[in-house]
Amino acid sequence: MKTKKNNILNSLIVISVLFVVVGCVCNSGRESGGDTNSASTDETSQSGSLKKDSGDFIVEHMGVKNQRYESIDRSIRKNKTLEKAADKLNRSLILPHDIPLRAKDCDGVANAFYMSRDKSITMCYELMEYFYRTFKRSGDSDEKANDRMNKAVTFIFLHELGHALIDAYQLPITANEEDAADRCSSYICIEELGDDGVKAVVAAAEFFAIQSKSGGQRSAKVMADEHLLNEQRFFNSLCMIYGSDPQKYNGLVVNNLLPKARAVRCPNEYQRTASSWSKLLKPWRKD
Repeated sequence: MKTKKNNILNSLIVISVLFVVVGCVCNSGRESGGDTNSASTDETSQSGSLKKDSGDFIVEHMGVKNQRYESIDRSIRKNKTLEKAADKLNRSLILPHDIPLRAKDCDGVANAFYMSRDKSITMCYELMEYFYRTFKRSGDSDEKANDRMNKAVTFIFLHELGHALIDAYQLPITANEEDAADRCSSYICIEELGDDGVKAVVAAAEFFAIQSKSGGQRSAKVMADEHLLNEQRFFNSLCMIYGSDPQKYNGLVVNNLLPKARAVRCPNEYQRTASSWSKLLKPWRKD
């Protein structure tokens, strides 16, 4: 049990990393030519946006009910992990309303979610445990399972951020929103986080692949769910990676992970995704 506890504690690393690096999501502004010297919240920023900044990412510490998560929660508070993330996001994005950021235990439910009712993003400590156990059962060592858990959780957090931005900005998503949030996460990971971001997409894809093998017979509940099937999420994730740089990631096709029939369409598919998210977020960038 000591090893398991240590890995739960290690999951603090991913929370720190993902909340710190996510500030670059809307801060990079590739056409802007660099960082600004101040964090102006004026609605007429250098990007020329006329959007009114009426909200912030705010931190809400909910407390924990399960004792085994107390040390994680205590460390997050002490290190001001969420506060640092909120600060970076607030210096990057114009918001029409507040968006609470929460990390907590969720009464035994392994989940991460955006709640439209109160406009909040929640990451559950149980989900981190579930990722770790899933990778461990697949044959990973403790260290590798913990590493892949961290990367997969990064992808999932950015997925939930995608939902929050779609709702906050009333973005015109004409297809499945869960798929759009997946693609938003892939776009942010690949475009903003570089190789580390690609590894996060890969880890999430590997999780989807493992889950697909343990699904058994498809139930009506699974088929009716708004999320794509795990197999589809797996191939979509690989397509985003391959499409971003076919030469660099040709091994996905050579090693038969991504079918050639799909791979030939991935460059255009990725370009459409990247272009769409770039245009959708541009009016809301502070720089």
